[in-house]
This record gives sequence, C-alpha cells and structure tokens, in this order.
Amino acid sequence: MKKFIAIREKAAAKRVRINKIVNYVSIFFAVLGLFFLVWIMVTLIVKGIAGFSSSIFIDDTVFGGLRNALIGHTILVGIASIIGIPIGLMAGTYLSEYGGANDRKSNFIRNMSDIMMSTPSIVIGAFIYAVVVSPFGSYNGFAGALALAVMMIPVVLKTTDDMLTLVPQSLREAAFALGAPKYKVTMQIVFRAAKNGVLTGVILAVARVSGETAPLLFTSGAWDFLTLNPFGPMPSLTNTIYEFTQSPDADLNSVVWAGAFLLAVVVLGVNIIGRILIKTKKNKG
Repeated sequence: MKKFIAIREKAAAKRVRINKIVNYVSIFFAVLGLFFLVWIMVTLIVKGIAGFSSSIFIDDTVFGGLRNALIGHTILVGIASIIGIPIGLMAGTYLSEYGGANDRKSNFIRNMSDIMMSTPSIVIGAFIYAVVVSPFGSYNGFAGALALAVMMIPVVLKTTDDMLTLVPQSLREAAFALGAPKYKVTMQIVFRAAKNGVLTGVILAVARVSGETAPLLFTSGAWDFLTLNPFGPMPSLTNTIYEFTQSPDADLNSVVWAGAFLLAVVVLGVNIIGRILIKTKKNKG
C-alpha cells in the first residue's frame, strides 16, 4: 500500500513539474511576443509623431504630402464597403435563416468562405488583376476596391451567420405564432437582436482591408495625383507608404512614418470599437 501511495505521489509531483515548465514556457513566449509588439508600437509612435505635421494633410503626394493618398484610400475603402458589406450580409442571412446547419449547399458556402478568409491578399490581388485589370489594359481604382471587397465578404458573411445563429429560436417561433412572415421576422426580430454582433463584423472587415497593400499594387496602381475617378489609376495610402520607403529622401521617409502611424491609429481605433461592441453584446446577453 505504501509503495502504491509513493508511486502516486511521484506521478503527481511529476505532473506538477511538467505543469510549471509549460506555464513558464508559455509566459516566456507571451512576454516575448508582447516585447516585440511594444517595440513596434513605440517605434511607430515616436517616429510617426516626429514626422507628423499638418502638411501631410494639405500637400499633394508629388510634393511629399499624403492628401491625395488619403482621399484615394478613403474612396477605395468606401467603394469596397458598398460592394462587400451588402453581399456579406445577404449571404450570411441566407446561411443562417434559410440554409440551416445541415444543408449541403450552405456548408459548402461556409467552407469556401473559410478558405477565402485564409487566402493571402496578394493572391486575391493577382486574381482581380487577371480578370479586371488585364482585360482593360490599365490599372483602375474600381479594381482595387473590388479586390478589397472580395476580402471583406467572407468576414462579414461569417460574422453575420454566427451572430444570427446565436439568436434564440424561441424569438422566431413567437413571431411566427403571431402571423409574421419570414422576411419580417428576419429583418425586424432576428437582425435587431443581433445588430451589435453584425455591426462588429462589418467594422472588423473594414479595419482588415484598410491596411492592405498587396491587392492594391496589382489593381489600383501607383498614382501620385489627386483623382476622384475610380475607373482610372487611383492613389492609396498603403501604396504611397510603400513607394516613399523606396526613396533615399529623408523627408519622404519621415512622411512614411507619419502615414504608417496614422494608418495604425485608424485601424487600431476601428478594432477597439469592434471589441467594445462585442463586449457590450456579451454583457447584455
């Protein structure tokens, strides 16, 4: 009996040692990851603020400012949102409310959506280049917006599908019992209950595409002049940052840090808003 107890105590002590080792290793790598994150953020803030000035919002890109790039980038993301968000919302609504969890077609769409979410952005950019840019023989802003929209759709689709699925079935049944048609139940009951979660997915999708560079290199092109025409070459903030990094001019390099800082603040701010909405939704739930 004593021998059996000793074996159990030895095994328990071994498990405790292994658990401590795993905990220490996990903590080490977590701290290491945070160290690099803080290093990147501090460098970006210090150099970004040093190069920040009102001239980046006023001067044209050809004179070392970012005005043209900021306007062009806003247009590209805006068009992408107009295209991608409604498609993602409608597709997610179909999967949740009409397709069901056991429908083969719905599950196929879900699987394809997951694959699209993990597809490298440069592959999407190359695809849009082949089907939109190459046939027309020139870069254009609409192609860039289309590439961003393709990246947005699976994010909005998945979030919408998940959030609508979380709405209790009893709410739908109560509305059906009162004689409400399917589309009214979906729009006025289900969407209203899931609005925070759906809005969060939309915000995160916009944040994701706002910082993309690779798809725009293949589609909207490197353009330094102000234009509001999406069917011609259009400047973007990420492409301009990439272009300025190739310059030996110290002033342009300073503008690069300011632009990167501005982009990081916008993307981080949008993500924080999304996280707050998720937390609000969970607290209400």
